[in-house]
Amino acid sequence: MIYFDNSATTRCSDAAVEIMKECLQINYGNPSSLHKMGYKGKDYLKESREAIAAILKCQPKEIYFTSGGTEGNNLAIKGAVEAKKRLGNHIITTKIEHASVLNPIKALEKDGFEVTYIGTDENGIIDLNELKEAIRKDTIFVSIMMVNNEIGSVQPIKEAAKLVKQANPEIIFHTDCIQAFGKMAIIPKKLDIDILTVSGHKIHGPKGSGFIYIKDKVRLVPQILGGGHESGMRSGTENVPAIAGLGVAAKEAYENLDLNRSHMYAMRARLIDGLKKIDGVTINGCEDENSAPHIVSVSIMGNRTKAQVMLNALQDSYDIYVSAGSACSSNKPAISETLKAIGLKKDLLERTIRFSFCPENTFDEVDSAIAALTELVPMMVL
Repeated sequence: MIYFDNSATTRCSDAAVEIMKECLQINYGNPSSLHKMGYKGKDYLKESREAIAAILKCQPKEIYFTSGGTEGNNLAIKGAVEAKKRLGNHIITTKIEHASVLNPIKALEKDGFEVTYIGTDENGIIDLNELKEAIRKDTIFVSIMMVNNEIGSVQPIKEAAKLVKQANPEIIFHTDCIQAFGKMAIIPKKLDIDILTVSGHKIHGPKGSGFIYIKDKVRLVPQILGGGHESGMRSGTENVPAIAGLGVAAKEAYENLDLNRSHMYAMRARLIDGLKKIDGVTINGCEDENSAPHIVSVSIMGNRTKAQVMLNALQDSYDIYVSAGSACSSNKPAISETLKAIGLKKDLLERTIRFSFCPENTFDEVDSAIAALTELVPMMVL
């Protein structure tokens, strides 16, 4: 089995699994309980919070645990807009955001907020001049993802945040880092980021884990109310096993960051070079290292090359697993907003698949994928 769908989810690391088992079966106390078992549970939270804070070079109190990227993005967007709504009514985002960003913003739009959707070039990169022109006196919130989950485009976050803060320091700047964390160095204070969101299962942590960084003094209105857990920002008994696994996975990702990036970039280049030799195959987004190291988007022209058909053929005949797009849009087929935003030809919108790597993938696996598509594509284009 060759698994190239790591942007959808990753295999949980051995170390993450071990600490989760420890939390589930040995030190399983509720971290809010005022006894020894409870204190042990609280220690796991403290260790993970400090580990993540060390990676981001921020204060531990600026890290809040969530159930994952979707919850984090909803908290960031709704919480920030609700906190700032007396100061304005305008939101800025991009056309290529993940559904967990676009859908909360569209819901706010229905409630009367005005939204500007920034476009991109053919490589999926925003135009900073368009962003600058979009900022208004009543702008209160800007959300721009760091790495696109479908084509791997990397946005100029530092420059974008600087533009926003120069226009009005009170505007909240949020970035979805779900595909960026664990793949690049991220220091929010150097980047002028107010809020960033991360999901654990994209970095070899468990599903149902994630965190949100909220810069000190930035106010959000909590969206889940209850017993005041996570300093009142996210009530509900903490998922200690998942949080512990997340902390371990985060440490592992950054202990080997440079080596992992180099390995994934090399596999990416090898895959692109091989696929470009196949007639009818095109690569979407940047082909060089201006893109994220782990994502390759491929469109295939032909009569029988719809994404789901190609996905099934690769799985059934070659035991290779890829994605037909963003896995987080459930099982319902939909035309990608990202592919439309980069101006992909209409005929290719439903003929695009995504390969996504992790450090565990190998060059032999890449070569097998190239060989499979070299054999498969000519049969599918007839």
